[in-house]
Amino acid sequence: MRALVQRVTRASVTVGDEVTGAIGPGLCVLVGVTHADRVDEARALAAKVWHLRVFDGPDGRPDLAVGEVGGEVLVISQFTLYGDTRKGRRPSWISAASPEQAEPLIEELGAELRSLGATVATGRFRADMAVELVNDGPVTLLLEVDAPSPTGPSER
Repeated sequence: MRALVQRVTRASVTVGDEVTGAIGPGLCVLVGVTHADRVDEARALAAKVWHLRVFDGPDGRPDLAVGEVGGEVLVISQFTLYGDTRKGRRPSWISAASPEQAEPLIEELGAELRSLGATVATGRFRADMAVELVNDGPVTLLLEVDAPSPTGPSER
């Protein structure tokens, strides 16, 4: 799984005329799922997002996680994070998981964040969404959690 995480002062997602999710200060998390991803990757990514220390502590250094500052999390499915642009001008989406595989994993990510203590808002899966956010800092990070190899760790 892959997530583009932005520290925000506010963020929202709208489908048509309906705001489906909105947060104040916190993290906007755009999430992509690939074919090898399973529930374990969703849970690991949730933990990584929840514990990511990108908020300023008392000394002004980024040393606090979203929960420590009372922040919220906006989770939005973003299959285009697995777009391959190495050849040509049109991205290939072959590495992105099917919607049937991705949707339950995005839901699991949100559920795991909630179980860790996060206030979570979401977009709407398979919808044309308008995302608005104010990036704070700006702070933008790409997080990746890889699925374990089916044969286990390689020996070298």
